[in-house]
Amino acid sequence: MSELYHGGWLAPNIYFLGHAGCIQVNGIRIAGASGIFKSNDFSLGFYERLPYDHGTMRSIYHIREFNVRRLSLLSSLDIFLSHDWPQYIERHGDTQGLLCHKPFFRQDVQTGNLGSPPLMGLLRTLKPKWWFSAHLHVRFQATVQHEQTGTGSNSLPMTSPPQNPDEIAIADDDFDAVESQNPPIEYSRLQTTSHNPDQITLEEEEVIDVPTTSDESTMPGQRCVPKLTFDPEWLAISRAFHPFFSTRRRQADYPNEATARAMVAEEMEWVKSNVRNNEVDSSGVPLPGIRTILDCQTFVQSAPGPGSEGAQKNQQPPWYTNPQTTVFCDMLDIQNVIDFSSDNRA
Repeated sequence: MSELYHGGWLAPNIYFLGHAGCIQVNGIRIAGASGIFKSNDFSLGFYERLPYDHGTMRSIYHIREFNVRRLSLLSSLDIFLSHDWPQYIERHGDTQGLLCHKPFFRQDVQTGNLGSPPLMGLLRTLKPKWWFSAHLHVRFQATVQHEQTGTGSNSLPMTSPPQNPDEIAIADDDFDAVESQNPPIEYSRLQTTSHNPDQITLEEEEVIDVPTTSDESTMPGQRCVPKLTFDPEWLAISRAFHPFFSTRRRQADYPNEATARAMVAEEMEWVKSNVRNNEVDSSGVPLPGIRTILDCQTFVQSAPGPGSEGAQKNQQPPWYTNPQTTVFCDMLDIQNVIDFSSDNRA
């Protein structure tokens, strides 16, 4: 999925957030980070190229500092998605129950090596209402309590273990890891408690109902089709950090947090002026807001599907430039630096 680095449609009804990304679904802000943490590759650039060798075949899916820094600049989120678990998250839930299901996790739990340090840093910094992860093939639920602190540094938040690993905190963030080997769990109703509208609890039925922006065009009883829109803050971050996007092993130095936030604020003004909603109402009046994703990106098959590879079936494929990445870069007026086709190789 590297050709959709910035995100795009993997299939007509499946949208990929990219190596890192943030979009809005009916007004709900959803951000995510792909890959797992490996310290040796974390500070490197996006240098891997087809055909992959034994090393790059694995390093290609290792999360990079570049994307953690970009994500750390986001403001309040509803949902965060990651493949890797945040480090120490097992200490905020039923640790012993987890070890009963996965006893071979014990050493990693005892040494603090279960999960990703930068992802726990993001959890502490971003404080999303919900965080969902996969990777470890076991269902686990936890609640993280955040300390009431002032504005902290987002330069690269890491974490330290909670003081009481047996305590299950009742507070802001709920973490849920879904076991991918079991049948999928249906989430359709997320319920907020009446006494605390900021606290979200998971019901036994495993159904989630997330309040969304109302769609006045939907009649009572009609199914509301999810509306995906770009997130303006993420677009501003993407433009601001694009000069630091390295496609070589060496990663250029990053700006400090104050400078980075000033750059994002400047790019936000560009986004507001250049990435406007192209939709109009029944009277032909332009609708307010940011551009919808379908107005820019639509699914197209850009590479041979299963069974149609021909002689290349047992070989590594060539690079296929995805037109969704091209139009995304054109929308933001940035260079498509991951176009590794033969005509664009440096």
